[in-house]
Amino acid sequence: MSRNCFPLLATALLLPAMFAFADDAKAPAKLPTEKMTTQTRMLVIRDLTAERVFARRLFPMGEKGLQIKNGVVTPGDQQVTQLIAEHGLAARPGDRVVISNVVIKDNSIVFEINGGLKKHEKWYQHIEVGAGNVGGPVGGVPKSLAAKGSQVTLAFDKYVPELTGDQVRDLLSPVFDFKALNQAEAYQKTLPPKVQEAIKNHKVLVGMDRDMVIYAKGRPGKKVRDKDDKGQDYEEWIYGDPPEEVEFVRFQGAVVARLEIMTVGGEKIVRTEKEVDLKTADTEVAQKKPAERPANAPTLRRPGEQEVYPQDTRTQPNTPYPPPGPTGPDATPTDPLPPPHWVASL
Repeated sequence: MSRNCFPLLATALLLPAMFAFADDAKAPAKLPTEKMTTQTRMLVIRDLTAERVFARRLFPMGEKGLQIKNGVVTPGDQQVTQLIAEHGLAARPGDRVVISNVVIKDNSIVFEINGGLKKHEKWYQHIEVGAGNVGGPVGGVPKSLAAKGSQVTLAFDKYVPELTGDQVRDLLSPVFDFKALNQAEAYQKTLPPKVQEAIKNHKVLVGMDRDMVIYAKGRPGKKVRDKDDKGQDYEEWIYGDPPEEVEFVRFQGAVVARLEIMTVGGEKIVRTEKEVDLKTADTEVAQKKPAERPANAPTLRRPGEQEVYPQDTRTQPNTPYPPPGPTGPDATPTDPLPPPHWVASL
């Protein structure tokens, strides 16, 4: 074997080991086997409560939040979109949120953000003061006011292991960004690499949504709303003034459908082919099916009592019911009821 072949052979033998070390570095750290102690629970709760972080995903309001188990986030994007359509949006990628409460259970840790799913009342909201039949809570805030937050559940197989605050942060990294310096940096990290590069270079791509365009170009100086040749509504954002370069960013719905650039030299560039495909709650319309009325739905009628105005299936569904009075071929129409006294006094 010649002397020149030895370095090549050594390199060939070392490459698999290098890749193996690289894979080990990317692999998640192994969790401790010991069960979390009471003292560690108090330290973790104190360390993470009231911390401000940036969201990496969409958070729905309502009874269900997100769950992380073995690095997998559930529910999926389609279910999250449906939950947002039904209950509302608590946070979107790049939004700053607050971990308002941390609850450690037997085999999970629950992190409430922005107040959580339930509205926690103050002690003084349980006291009501009034005169006669009129009264209200002392705090002036109605008890039925729903919270606008959400929650993340960090689930484990058997029990919560002995974790430090930094280890818990690493496990929450799929949904929270603890290292971002500002909202713009946190938002860009949630986007595809192609979109990140475009925002960095202040470029607009067909398929971007409004937030992406604002992060890339800032807020437009002019906005125009009109209809195109097909009669479809659009909104156009205009950046720049002649003789400088002017960009016309046209939105149809929530995303950019057309980009027209007038260069300084008079060249006209038009792009309509989609350059980025985004699937978010802002660009998808979740179809919410109307809930069917159950057979045993609660009612105020007594057993056996019929409706005063039963629905007539022979008429149109939106046809108003006739005024009360005698019916039949020989019946004479009755005069309409007089208006209430408070209407006549107006």
